[in-house]
Amino acid sequence: MDLASSLADRLRALGVRPASDLSPVPPKAASPVVSLEAVLEGRFLKTRRGETFLREQRYPAEYRHGSVAISIETPLEVIAAWTGELRFSHLPLEAYAFLDTETSGLAGGTGTYAFLVGVGRFENDEFHLAQFFLRDPGEEASLLEALVDFLAPCQALVTFNGKAFDAPLLTTRFQLHSIPVPFAGYAHLDLLPLARRLWRDRLPSRALKFLEENILFASRSSEEVPGYEIPYLYFDYLRTGDATPLRGVLYHNAMDVIAMVALLAHMVSLLHHPFQEDVRHSLDVVALAKLFEEIGRWELAARLFERSLEMGLPEADFWHVIRRLAHLQKRRGDLETAVHLWEKAAAEEHLYAYVELAKYYEHIRKDYATALRWTDLALRLLDKHELPPYQDRHWRNDLSHRRRRLSGRCSLLERDG
Repeated sequence: MDLASSLADRLRALGVRPASDLSPVPPKAASPVVSLEAVLEGRFLKTRRGETFLREQRYPAEYRHGSVAISIETPLEVIAAWTGELRFSHLPLEAYAFLDTETSGLAGGTGTYAFLVGVGRFENDEFHLAQFFLRDPGEEASLLEALVDFLAPCQALVTFNGKAFDAPLLTTRFQLHSIPVPFAGYAHLDLLPLARRLWRDRLPSRALKFLEENILFASRSSEEVPGYEIPYLYFDYLRTGDATPLRGVLYHNAMDVIAMVALLAHMVSLLHHPFQEDVRHSLDVVALAKLFEEIGRWELAARLFERSLEMGLPEADFWHVIRRLAHLQKRRGDLETAVHLWEKAAAEEHLYAYVELAKYYEHIRKDYATALRWTDLALRLLDKHELPPYQDRHWRNDLSHRRRRLSGRCSLLERDG
């Protein structure tokens, strides 16, 4: 027996199979490459700069996304007043384009491009959703030309965080290809700032998907893919040519656009009918009151603040509303209500209320003795509660100055009397 055979026998005895005993492993079969048109229903659209892939869907106006119908029956008058963009008050619904992009990254700059643009508009009794997909970065100009044609009938853009991201990104891409920016003169409604105004005090997040789940009560199917994965899925498609993962990417983009339409419909309904029974959360009523106060509709704001108090609020929010409502009633000239609210807050040792009552009795009633009493009470409250040094210093200086002035006036009245 030669040395090699002896070694092989020993290895077998130890349970180790020599390489000579192993059958060759067949090469792994390559996964089939699935083309774009096999995965997605769509067509290749010819433009002035070449072809781009287009997928289209149509939704009836009565279609409901979660609990909300996507149709918008009311002009955007309140939104026009809040944003300062008066065109929103008279533009027809058909003039609005709802737009969302999926991009190669979030860094911005000329290295970032939109490989998928979802955009929709109302046409007659339907919502027409078009998704323009970039099969190859070299086809970007044709995608942008197709987008120009789709946006041509529109006069306003609706996005979610689009003023900070989608619009500037697309503007850069249009400029790089020397194509006039189609939405340059449009009115632009970014829903994110309005969502923050309406729900920042009640909800922990104002992300579109969170609002979709917690405001619209809509859920997505198993096709949904997380947004952070989308750039990687696209780069995998460019590398392999396999379009299989793109179904989830286009589904995600389509749902973002539909969610924006439904969210705007819900916002418009809230603002046009703020006393509707569907507004069940007291903090939502407070948010509506603040918005109407900002646009100068003070009577409506006051009624909404009062309604929120009746609905029940967490203690900190309750006293915040009392303070805000009292200030609003003071601005409206309803001093009787304001004084009642200040007295209510003073009974719970809210320092600002003591100061407001001192001002009221000094400047409105000319009752310097009562004003002095409220000032002294405020100073005692300062001694009782330890405030941050800068607050204590501010209030103490203000109240001490007020006390000296009121003491002088009271002394004069006593001498004259």
